[in-house]
Formats: sequence, structure tokens, C-alpha cells
Amino acid sequence: MGILQGEHKLYQFLTHRRGAIRNGNIPKQQHSVKLSIITQFYPPDYAATGQLIEELASQLRHYGMYVHIFTGQPGYAFQKESAPSEEYKDMMSIRRSRTSRLWPKRIRGKAVNGLLFCVRSAVHLLKTSWRGDVLLVTTAPPFLPILGYLINLWFGLPYVCLLYDLYPDVAVELQVVPVHHWLVRLWDVINQQIWKNAQGVIVLSPSMKQRIVAKCPEVADKVAVIHSWADPDIIVPMPKQENWFAQKYKLVDQFTVLYSGNIGRCHDMETIVEAAELLQNEPIQFVFIGDGAKRQACEDRIAELGLTNCLFLPYQHKENLPYSLTACDLSLVTVSPGMEGLVAPSKLYGILAAGRPVGVICEERSYLRQLVEEAKCGASFRNNDATGLANFIRRLASDSQLADLMGKAGRSYLKSNFTLDIIAQKYSEVLLGKAIVTEPEPTPQTPIVVNQAH
Repeated sequence: MGILQGEHKLYQFLTHRRGAIRNGNIPKQQHSVKLSIITQFYPPDYAATGQLIEELASQLRHYGMYVHIFTGQPGYAFQKESAPSEEYKDMMSIRRSRTSRLWPKRIRGKAVNGLLFCVRSAVHLLKTSWRGDVLLVTTAPPFLPILGYLINLWFGLPYVCLLYDLYPDVAVELQVVPVHHWLVRLWDVINQQIWKNAQGVIVLSPSMKQRIVAKCPEVADKVAVIHSWADPDIIVPMPKQENWFAQKYKLVDQFTVLYSGNIGRCHDMETIVEAAELLQNEPIQFVFIGDGAKRQACEDRIAELGLTNCLFLPYQHKENLPYSLTACDLSLVTVSPGMEGLVAPSKLYGILAAGRPVGVICEERSYLRQLVEEAKCGASFRNNDATGLANFIRRLASDSQLADLMGKAGRSYLKSNFTLDIIAQKYSEVLLGKAIVTEPEPTPQTPIVVNQAH
């Protein structure tokens, strides 16, 4: 009888959702904060931001949070595969809307697709049951924080902004729009209102906080710098001789330099290609894993130079990352000139977990330089300093002991500062400090799939 009553309560909770419920076990009800997260990208999408949100949401359950995620169908890497429109597992529910893919390779196309996702998110949040006690809005897409501001005005719902990138500044640096354009001025004014009314603003680097405070000094006390993370229990150092990924792509016997992630407009790929040209006659292999706006230009330039020491591979599924990230001897992180404080590469943390040295190409004032210096895990180079990068690669290729020491130091630094446990605690302090605790909705403990979207 108790089981039947419990199932009846669960059915009442889910009656507004489409589809049927299968194979669900109902946990004991407990007091909890209901956290709603809005993000355009989420697994099985390849976007790193979505993968990090998945890990964070799962960890926040341990802080007494019931997490609801509204997201889109896979689209970051422009794959055709779809995911369930609704999922329920443990103290998490995921709802996926249809994803627009209008001109996906163009900036304007991405902007239109992002705006359409914002509209779908707004419609979603008009339903009281989906709002929760506190809202976490990301900048995927960049205009999403505006929705948090409006929902707060309409319904009084507290919201926290998680800023991956700082717009419109990124668009200005990429020369998508002039700095004095009316849209830029309007966006800046709106941003200031969003930050002032937010209960918290989370940024990924100290330099990003400096940018925000320079624009809006009043919000200095509510801006929290919380880095990204990696799981050292999943990404574990592995000899290339024992690594199937290294064996598959014949990387075992060559010193391998890896760039893994978005090959996009915000990343200095030109310096890497120039270094590859300088090292073309040496037993050193460059591997590029990922995709993005600059990938085709990189491939074209490499073909033009006649380089045979460069290999391009597609994005890897998350389960392959422990192998792809350890199939190298050195990993690279790059940020284009002018992008300091506007973007923060999350790929760095997986590199540290993999126990590999890191080479960072960035501006002299970048926070990345200080981090690498503190961790003693590699070296930093100015943009366009291909010669310095090439010499560093030669040094590590001839000194495996130094490479090993740097890799171990980086992994140790990550375990002390950037694990999911450490970072989730910081997120919980921001989110729980702003939430109004209410009675939670029940949710199944085991995964349930409802309605396959097409």
C-alpha cells in the first residue's frame, strides 16, 4: 500500500510532463533546495561547459539540492544524434528542448539559435513547477542572464549568473561589432542591471572579475571567482605504451604535443602551427582534437606549408578523455590577444589531472601565467612566440625526467585546489546562501527515460 501511495504522489508530481514513467523507485522525501539550471549545452553534447554542469549538478545533490536542468538537444559539435527529451535520476531532472541549427557555422547563426533557446527557456520558466527556489543561468548562450533578470522581476526568483565568457566584449574583440555600436552600449547597460540585481555572480578567473568590477564597481562584493575543475580519480596518468588511444594513432614512440578542445576564434592556433613548422624535421608529433571556427584555416595552413607532423581528430566522447588526454607528452592551452579576462579555458584542468606538462600561450598579464608558475607544471609564452614554444618542446623531448616532474606537480596542484569536491563546496556557498528553502518534489532514484525527442 505504501508503495502504491508513493507512486500515486509521484504521478501527481509528473502529470504536467509528457510521456510515461518507467522503472522508477521513489526515495524518501526530505527538505531540500530546488535549484534550476538553464544551459544550452549538456551531455551527450561535446561542449565542455555542458559536461562541467553535469558533474556540478550531480555533486550539488550531496548538499541537499534537488536540481532541475533545462537544456537543448546535442548541437555544439553539430552531431545528428538526439537525447531523451526528459530524464529523471537521483535528485536530478533534465528537460531538453528542440535545438535550432540555423547557419550553425556562422556567428549570426549561433546568435539566432541562442536567442531561440532563450525564448524556449522563458516559456519553460513560466511554469511555476520548473522555477525552483534559486535559478542558475549560464552564458551559454550569452544573452541567457537577461532571462534571469526578467524572471526575478516577474516572480521574485533569486538568480545567480555563471559567466563563462564576457559579452559583448568578446564580440568587440573579435570585430563582430564595433566598440561604439549602439548594441554594445545597450548590452553593457543591461549587463550592469543584471549583475546588480543578481544574488551572486560567478566568474572563472580573477581577470574576469577585474573586467566586471571595472564596468560596475557596485557589484565587487557579490562576484565570486570559482575555477573550473577536473576529476583526478577519472583522469589518471597513464603510460603511452599502455594507452589504447596512443596505440591507435601511433603516438607511442614519438614525443606528442596535444591541443584538445575548441579550435575557435578566441584561441591562438597560429602560434602552434608556426611552432609545428619550426619542428617539422624533428621526431615530434602535433595532435589537434576538436573542432571550431579556426580548424579549417589551421588545416589549410598546414597543407600549404606541407607539414606532415600534424594530425587532426574529431571531438572525443567523454569516456575517451582519460585516454586522449594522456596520449601525449605535453598539452597546450591558448588564449588569443585581447581575450584575457573575457574567456577562461576549462581544458587546463583536465591537463593537470592527466599529469602532463602544460604550455600556455597567452598575454603577459594573464592569470594563467601565475597559475602555471605556482603549480610549477609547465611554461608560458607570449602570443606569436613560436620560437620559445618550439624550444620548450625540444627541451621536454630531450628531458623526460623534467616532463615527469612538471606533470606530477600539476596533478598535485589540481588535487589541492581544483577538484569537484572543492569547487562544488564553493558553488553551494553561493547558491545556498541565496535560496529560499521549500519542500522538495519527489524524484526517482534510478534513471527514467521519457519521450525520445527527434
